[in-house]
Amino acid sequence: MSDGPVRALRDEIAANDRAIVAAVNRRLELVARLKEVKTEHGLGFLDPGREEWLVDHLAETNGGPLSETGVRALAAELLALTKRELAEG
Repeated sequence: MSDGPVRALRDEIAANDRAIVAAVNRRLELVARLKEVKTEHGLGFLDPGREEWLVDHLAETNGGPLSETGVRALAAELLALTKRELAEG
């Protein structure tokens, strides 16, 4: 097997991974802004109902090949990561 196809796929995967990190960073920026707005208006930051909606929505709109279980695990980890990052930041 030629190294060319392997290298090309690895390069594409790396570019995709960078896009994922950029999207997570943008999400963190948006959630930080949302937290500021909620604080200014005396609203609590966490909204379990909204989190449940988000996880369900992502599972329902997923086109695969990621399984529903995978989507739910990814969404749960993204929510947990967001909370950790904002708590530390």
